Amino acid sequence: MKILLTGANGYIGQRLLPLLVEVGHEVVCLVRDPRRFELPERLLARITIAKGDLLQPESLQGLPLDIEVAYYLVHSMSGHDKNFFESEQRSAQNFTDYINRTTARQVIYLSGIANDASLSTHLRSRRSVERVLDEAEHAALTVLRASIIIGSGSASFEIIRDLVEKLPVMVTPRWLNSRCQPIGIRDVMFYLTSVLDNPACLGRSFDIGGLDVLTYREMLLQLAKARGYRRYIVTVPVLTPRLSSWWLYLVTSTTFSLAQSLVESLRNDTVVEPKRSIEEVLPHECMGYQDAVKLAFQRIDQNEVVSSWSDALSSGVMPRNYMDHIQIPQHGLLQDRQTLRFTRDPKEVLQNVWSIGGDRGWYKVDWLWRVRGFLDKLVGGVGLRRGRRSPTKLRAGDPLDFWRVLVADKAARRLLLYAEMKLPGEAWLQFRILDNEDGSHTLEQLAAFRPEGLAGRMYWYSLVPFHFVIFKGMIENIVQYEAEQAETGGLHQLETQPHTRPASS
Repeated sequence: MKILLTGANGYIGQRLLPLLVEVGHEVVCLVRDPRRFELPERLLARITIAKGDLLQPESLQGLPLDIEVAYYLVHSMSGHDKNFFESEQRSAQNFTDYINRTTARQVIYLSGIANDASLSTHLRSRRSVERVLDEAEHAALTVLRASIIIGSGSASFEIIRDLVEKLPVMVTPRWLNSRCQPIGIRDVMFYLTSVLDNPACLGRSFDIGGLDVLTYREMLLQLAKARGYRRYIVTVPVLTPRLSSWWLYLVTSTTFSLAQSLVESLRNDTVVEPKRSIEEVLPHECMGYQDAVKLAFQRIDQNEVVSSWSDALSSGVMPRNYMDHIQIPQHGLLQDRQTLRFTRDPKEVLQNVWSIGGDRGWYKVDWLWRVRGFLDKLVGGVGLRRGRRSPTKLRAGDPLDFWRVLVADKAARRLLLYAEMKLPGEAWLQFRILDNEDGSHTLEQLAAFRPEGLAGRMYWYSLVPFHFVIFKGMIENIVQYEAEQAETGGLHQLETQPHTRPASS
């Protein structure tokens, strides 16, 4: 069966794609920027990648017309961004116009449970998108409405985890008493694949949820118990939605716009309505909340997080064309360049580069990086708490603390990061390993900044004293990290090249 998968590089799409391919479907993946879409070779050889933006209908003209089923997995959690509602509707309308030109007989849409009379902006938009998609002339719509999704890397799970792991005592707003029916990501995948071309599901909407109905308070306490923590929760009535959003934003890894959308949505109960339950059509025993949490932590511990909410560009402040920055500009830059010659196995040093950030840290005065992340949070940036998807693996498009990976080319031994923190300019951080004629190697580390006006230059030069300590120490520690275990007999021989002072280029 020929299937169009929109949102293929999103949290749900990345997990659904291999399931569709493994059972023999021909999948066309619609993505805005194929350069961000990195997959294992075994998958790349069996799919078609199509470039297109649902907000730009002209970009959809070249899409295939002989598809049979389409998944609409396009969501935005930035419900307080300007023109959010309009953009969601326009995207759905452009998609529907395209579907009307195809031979598609089914559209599958993953939405949210929205059974209350008064809905948040986020949930109202989901309902409105359903109505637009249902206007397709010959493709029957199947809607799966889920409560919050629990899985490694999901936004809901990561926020709950952040709160539990960081706050022994939580002073929380009243919405913590709202009820929901959390569903494990594995069960979401079951339903998404089971409704595919299923006659009993055509033209119908279903609520899907897990085994347990819980308040958010109960979810926090159960996760704490599963992790062996003792946590105390105090609910107060004085936290306004805006204060609640700031509370979530400062304590967790979420963005402020996502925190606003979540807080507004959490005033609604998201529990499966019996008359809309999918159970009669697709009998299936879903996991309970504790089992879903346990499985999520197993995936994290085994370094098997397939996708994360922070993979989306909406998790930061990146422009959609950020991959156009994969080459550092040659002019108008302020730079700090460090080089270090070494004799250690370059594969070991490269792995240290690939492990930077997250739990490993930044190899030098980590507390200063944390302070910078906290200050970034205070001015509306992403901060350091996003961490990284995997402790040892990187791919283009990955978030990495307050950076975004532009290039992660192990064959060329090059890693290039682009700053997502709030800055009076643009910043890049690049690592390269070069070979020397005498058989040794050189690690090159380049921090580059393109300032915006006087404020940008003042920002850079005010940090020069810190750069000297941080960047020089960072490159040395990258080379030496675990050197004692890599060789018997002590540290590797190091030869530091003269430090290059920050300068314009």
